[in-house]
Amino acid sequence: MSEKTPSEEIIIEGIAASPGVAHGRAVVYLQKQLDVPCYDIPEAKIEAELERFEQAILETRIGISKVRDKIADSLGEGEARIFDAHLLVLEDNALLDEVTSELRSTRKNIEFCFNKVAERYMAFFRSMEDEYLRERVADIRDVSRRLLHNLIGMQTVNLGQLAAESIIVSEDISPSDAADLDRTKLLGFVTDGGGKTSHSVIMARSLRIPAVVGTHDATMRIVSGDPILVDGYEGIIVINPSESRLFKYGKLASERKKRDATFNSFIAEPARTADGASIRLMANIEGIQEMEQVKAMHAEGVGLFRTEGIFLRHHGYPPESVQYEEYAAVVEAAGDQPVIIRTLDVGGDKLIGDENVKEDNSFMGFRAIRFCLGNVDIFKTQLRAILRASVHGNVKIMYPMISGLNELRAANQVLAEVKQSLLGEKIPFAANIEVGAMVEVPSAAMIVDLLAAETDFLSIGTNDLIQYLIAVDRLNDEVAHLYDPAHPAVLRTLKAIIDGGNAAGTPVSICGEIAGDPIYAGLLLGMGADSLSLTSSLLPEVKYFIRHIKKSDAEALVKEVLQIGDSEEVLGKLEAFRQKALGKLA
Repeated sequence: MSEKTPSEEIIIEGIAASPGVAHGRAVVYLQKQLDVPCYDIPEAKIEAELERFEQAILETRIGISKVRDKIADSLGEGEARIFDAHLLVLEDNALLDEVTSELRSTRKNIEFCFNKVAERYMAFFRSMEDEYLRERVADIRDVSRRLLHNLIGMQTVNLGQLAAESIIVSEDISPSDAADLDRTKLLGFVTDGGGKTSHSVIMARSLRIPAVVGTHDATMRIVSGDPILVDGYEGIIVINPSESRLFKYGKLASERKKRDATFNSFIAEPARTADGASIRLMANIEGIQEMEQVKAMHAEGVGLFRTEGIFLRHHGYPPESVQYEEYAAVVEAAGDQPVIIRTLDVGGDKLIGDENVKEDNSFMGFRAIRFCLGNVDIFKTQLRAILRASVHGNVKIMYPMISGLNELRAANQVLAEVKQSLLGEKIPFAANIEVGAMVEVPSAAMIVDLLAAETDFLSIGTNDLIQYLIAVDRLNDEVAHLYDPAHPAVLRTLKAIIDGGNAAGTPVSICGEIAGDPIYAGLLLGMGADSLSLTSSLLPEVKYFIRHIKKSDAEALVKEVLQIGDSEEVLGKLEAFRQKALGKLA
């Protein structure tokens, strides 16, 4: 890597994933396995190595205690107890004695000896049949990483205590990392990998902060503290931006502010086309903290409540009471508007618990409804909490990743058992609560008529549907460019699903990222979608667009693009339609 002078501009190119411009200080956040050094220690320095080990243990104990106190204050004593187990690892005399013995016999540096012994302990506990003992692996791994950071002299980045005006530069941001972020101080994201629909990008859009992904090597070229400019429109990052460049981007931000003011001036108006057709605009949320903005944007309810956010924030499976309180708070905040609560959708890019246990093909593995049906107790706990919250407003339940009638019926059977249990306990709930399914698996799209006959509503999860149709892992930066919402197969499948739902009289919503893009919003309206569910911050522009088009023109656009075989040509047609509607604002 070449050295750079403080005044030298360096430009890094990536994929524009969330619009906007940010100028701030880089925080480089690395998650890869630590590179533990190995070198010989002379006999005379063995005691010094042991003293270094003791000091690292002390620092680690202090660090864990601080985290424990913070969790106890924010989430409660129960959630903080996991860190008591971490502290016990540091008091395990057998482990510590073995490290000392390893040092004296091999005369290798203490971090190498500790890592070797810790790995041996983890392998031992992994082989145990007792589940409680197997769970100690996660405790040992977490403590060992903390202690090794202290021994090697590396400073860990605390995402919950970012400095003001921070821009995170990382290999990627996992959902569990995102759950810890101090979002009030975050200006933007830059990642080496990922695609336009990764979890970190979805979060960036919800916060209206710019994100550039797929840079490949930004973490190698940017150093924490570097002044950087992130252009989420063009997909570039500028290290050490010049005054002239900052001036240029200042003008761009001013123009964008004027556009936003125009969009916002229509926010209280209905989402109705120029020829009188209406479409419901709803919000995608992850928790109660977003409901204030949802109401400010005049969303017509919550079309997708991603409940895994609650699980990720708690780093595990929260009890019924914790889930109920958050669901009820969202439902009460929504008033008379509907709240569609999606049952737990973990797997893929959303892992809970041991982040190192990941399937090779996690997007097609044990995830979403498969996970819930394979962990019925966890599923029942969530359904109980949702049903209890249903008395506070208009709640609907939605199952993710349904691939056929057997899964739908199995999920409904569990729901029926939970209802019966609540009745027996005389706990009130909405007996006629509506139940729907997400259509995001090709098999579901092929039998949409059968699913529509046994559901109250359907919702198309375009993020996953597109990756399954085209066979492209949307988080793999080697193939992310192949992720193409304008692919003729995608457009034809969307039209077939919507037609199937309409034929059965079953409402069909779109809740993927394309619902928030005016280019596709008009197309989905023309296809006959009943509602769009999108990040609330994107709602003003979509509503403005819808109010400046005719449904008849959108329907004609649909007929035209469905005959086109090239996605670039499709995008050209969609962009021309958008520019005509937005005029000078386009």
